[in-house]
Amino acid sequence: MCRLPCAGLTVPDSVASWLQLDPRRPDQVPLRCWWARPADGTLRGGVLVLPEVFGINGWIRSVTQRLAEAGYGALAVPLYARTAPELELGYGPEELALGRSHKERTRTDQLLSDVGLAADWLQQQLPSPAAGLGCVGFCFGGHVALLAATLPAVAVTVDFYGAGVASGRPGGGPASLELVPSISGTLLCICGDGDPLIPPADVAEIETALSAANAARVLAAVQAPPHRLVLLEGGHGFMCAARPDHRPEAAAAGWSLLLDSFEQVLGAQGGRGSA
Repeated sequence: MCRLPCAGLTVPDSVASWLQLDPRRPDQVPLRCWWARPADGTLRGGVLVLPEVFGINGWIRSVTQRLAEAGYGALAVPLYARTAPELELGYGPEELALGRSHKERTRTDQLLSDVGLAADWLQQQLPSPAAGLGCVGFCFGGHVALLAATLPAVAVTVDFYGAGVASGRPGGGPASLELVPSISGTLLCICGDGDPLIPPADVAEIETALSAANAARVLAAVQAPPHRLVLLEGGHGFMCAARPDHRPEAAAAGWSLLLDSFEQVLGAQGGRGSA
């Protein structure tokens, strides 16, 4: 079940509004999401958008609307639904500290439960409910996107500068990279070559994990595009125009890689329909 409790925002080529998803299982909680879709009602696919530690703020909403203008139904999913369900922060040091305090209270099982609820709803909006979804995440959302890539509904994932995947996972446990072999879809990791939160040792571990998973998929004759790691010139947060580390050229390259990845996988599913 879903409700539209707030007035929608209309831009020339997309329509967007707040959307509440109600839980379907005892382990789930209500999710206040931001839902953007093409204005003409036709969808070429569905994409889950996972935010930075700053919540579903203006920049994350702008990402969903850019995806909608590219033809996708894009759903921004809150990652702090249990501790700060309506969090929306700027990029100052105090906001960063607050966002990180909520990040430290998350758990992998709860995050996957919440993203799973959103994925179930989003698939039902597609012409073919069995179609796979895209997923993109930034910063902490990038880390969670790697976790979400293990969900059966997710066919292609783009993880932008998801720090910490080589050292642990939300709530504790082994490195999230250990889950890469269980990803049935395609994973693209994009990092800045000068990101202090993803040092060269972590980059090497990501590359090793993706290469090993690709080799295993070749042996198993898995028909899916290979996992990839791409380094772009920049630091942490280079995609976001509201952050000091924004790099316009790297952001443009990252956006092109994102759209190409979605087209390669979601476009291959074929067809457009109304939602």
